[in-house]
Parts: sequence; C-alpha cells; structure tokens
Amino acid sequence: MPIFLDTHAWVWWVTADRRLSKRALSEIQTAIPLEGVWISAISIWEIAKKVQKKRLVLDRPLRQWLAQATGMRGLYIAELTNEILIASCELPSPFHGDPADQMIVATVRHHDGRLITKDERLQNYTHIRSIW
Repeated sequence: MPIFLDTHAWVWWVTADRRLSKRALSEIQTAIPLEGVWISAISIWEIAKKVQKKRLVLDRPLRQWLAQATGMRGLYIAELTNEILIASCELPSPFHGDPADQMIVATVRHHDGRLITKDERLQNYTHIRSIW
C-alpha cells in the first residue's frame, strides 16, 4: 500500500521540519527503502502557488528547491491522469472545495494508498486512510 505525502508533509520532510510527526517520519523512513513515498504532481503546483502568493518562503529559488525536493531518494511523483482528474470531481461527500486537496485525495484513492497529512479535514475523511 503506497504512502503519499500531503504537500505540507512533503515540505516538512524535505526541510527536516519538526512539525512532521514522529509517526509520519517513521512511516516515511520505513517506506523509502521498500516502495518509496509518493506525492501527487499537484503538490508541485501548490508549492509554486504558495511561493507566488508569499505564503511559503524557501531557502533558495523555487526551481532549485523543487529540483532538490523532487530528486530525493525514494520519492516518486504520481501524474495527474485523466482518470484521477475526473475522480477528483466525483469524490464521495462530504468533501471540502480545495481543488488541490481533491486531486491529492483522488490520487491516493486511485493508487489505494495512505496519506500522511496533518490536515484534520483529510484525516477525518472516511474514504481514505491517513497517517499522522
């Protein structure tokens, strides 16, 4: 069962931020040598958008940061296929209106994975398995 990182969890893992829970870090460290961990491609867009809106400050230019962050050993990027894009609009209710979260959840569901997230809305969404 693949492990996916929500966007904030990916940033916190890459930057060794202490906000990443011990359980989440342990799950990531266990998964890396086995099947690796995954992000949805939308997370790249979400980070770029947060930088553009000055809601996220990185320690280097965006493209450099993303090159390092997407090149981490054991990290894979799940593409946004037509099936995932359509499924993101057909998630079982109730689900909030954040399009990035919709695509992340649809990706996790498509791959029958688990999602590492601190977001309580996603933790409480009964149609995916979450870790925190």
